Amino acid sequence: MNSKFKHIDLKLIKPDFGSNLTKLILDLDYLRKRKIEGTTCPVLFYQLKKIFHLMESIGSLRIEGNRTTLIEYVEQKIDNKSDKKNENVIEIENNEKALSFIDENIDRIKIDRAFLSHIHIILTKNLSIPSIGEGSRNPGDYRKINVVIHGSSHCPPESVLVNSYMDELIKFINNDDPPQYDLLKVAIAHHRFSWIHPFDNGNGRVVRLLTYAMLIKGGFKVDVGQRILNPVAIFCNDREKYYKYLSTADSGNDEDILEWCEYVLSGLKNEINKIDNLLDYKFLREKIFLPSLNLARDKRYINDNEFKILQLAVNKQIISAGDIKTLFPDKIPAEISRMIRRLKEKGILQSDSNNVRKYIFSFENNYLLRCIIEMLRNQNFISDMIYFG
Repeated sequence: MNSKFKHIDLKLIKPDFGSNLTKLILDLDYLRKRKIEGTTCPVLFYQLKKIFHLMESIGSLRIEGNRTTLIEYVEQKIDNKSDKKNENVIEIENNEKALSFIDENIDRIKIDRAFLSHIHIILTKNLSIPSIGEGSRNPGDYRKINVVIHGSSHCPPESVLVNSYMDELIKFINNDDPPQYDLLKVAIAHHRFSWIHPFDNGNGRVVRLLTYAMLIKGGFKVDVGQRILNPVAIFCNDREKYYKYLSTADSGNDEDILEWCEYVLSGLKNEINKIDNLLDYKFLREKIFLPSLNLARDKRYINDNEFKILQLAVNKQIISAGDIKTLFPDKIPAEISRMIRRLKEKGILQSDSNNVRKYIFSFENNYLLRCIIEMLRNQNFISDMIYFG
């Protein structure tokens, strides 16, 4: 046994009733149960959700040293430079795929070894092996070698102990504890996974996705009528603070682990309160969409006629050819149809899935995305660290 390794019991530590941590748990439990009546239409909501998935990926990977900024990645996405992908870009795309896998499957699958292995395989696909890149020598398998965490005083357990420690963690995650302990379990499981360091590479990426999955399973869903969730922002806004609290919890002392839990849950509460604004369409229209259109016109991404149509689409959320006709009363129906077709070809207007003769503002894969991201940054939804590097 490595003399530097220190065993820590895995247990559900209960905070004092009057502590700030208990208050955080109660506040978050209220937010989890509160029914939210969002006024943002689903299509616009899901376009925003994809931006937040992207921020999840870039934020998580910047903690690990990936230097790609949000702006760099968006420019490549807009220009569709699929032939010029480097490992940093592939790493981000892998993380987005893992997030999508969780969103699509977490309600019907268990968080177990197979789940964690599958996430690890997705994250490390097409990446170079450790010491050269961010891939894995054995994707999906627990490590068979002893490892050292650079920059940390923690010595992970020897490889022969990894299976038993991970079995214990998975049992802890899935144990039928009272719901008031769900959030504590999320924070404790995050630390415990990092402490075990079960894979040869990619442990930080996997554990942040594990946190995402546990939160969604615990009721903090990413869906219309609920909320967009960006838990990685808790960690990536201050990388040093994240590592400091993780390292402190390595002591195994109850008070240090509870301090780690308070750090995680306070960050989560701040993110939820901030993100809830995006379900309020009035806020979204006035603070994000309309300023984005003004910026796009100033930068000449769109002309005056396009600006008028998109402004109408933003104000109404869903528009028809008849609405556009009110803007241009002198134009015949065929001209209106051509205007709509050009906007759809540019990807800045799209048909409503419920009615092909209704149209919605679109910014998912075009130059308007630059302006949307700029306004999200102005409203503090995107940190300068992710935006600029």
